[in-house]
Amino acid sequence: MDRGALEQRRLRAARLFAKGVRPAEVARQLGVSRQSATAWHQAWKEEGVRGLRQAERTGRPPRLTDQELKDVQRALLKGPAAYGWKTELWTLERVATVIAITTGIRYHIGHVWRILRQLGWSWQKPARRASERDEEAIASWVREEWPEIKNSLAGSRPGSSSRTKAGPR
Repeated sequence: MDRGALEQRRLRAARLFAKGVRPAEVARQLGVSRQSATAWHQAWKEEGVRGLRQAERTGRPPRLTDQELKDVQRALLKGPAAYGWKTELWTLERVATVIAITTGIRYHIGHVWRILRQLGWSWQKPARRASERDEEAIASWVREEWPEIKNSLAGSRPGSSSRTKAGPR
């Protein structure tokens, strides 16, 4: 539930309290714990509806606005090449640079991962592949040569011998 929906639920509780409904019944009707309903009832008795309004956000305010986060998301979706990097790999340093370019706000790379998570991005390590890799040659080898190698290895497993067994020794 978002902060607005939580506030609306508390305000419904205030209306029920004003009608004389006990905290336990408010808890049942609104699907909250009795402890929450009791705390809301206490706040309502002391401050009225104002006591149940949404509290101001605590902690340091975010440095990036919602619009700036959207701008960063669009910038990252363009890919690293759009910013002059030769590989298609986003590093924290690169993302920090793009955030600074896009918004003018500089972040230490130790905090960039939080922004990426907020945007729904995850950490992924790229598969390492040689640039000289020949996919057709690999497929041909797997199709033609590997079965022969695999079959020739069958007789050399531990506990077996390529010689004809004459029984127990």
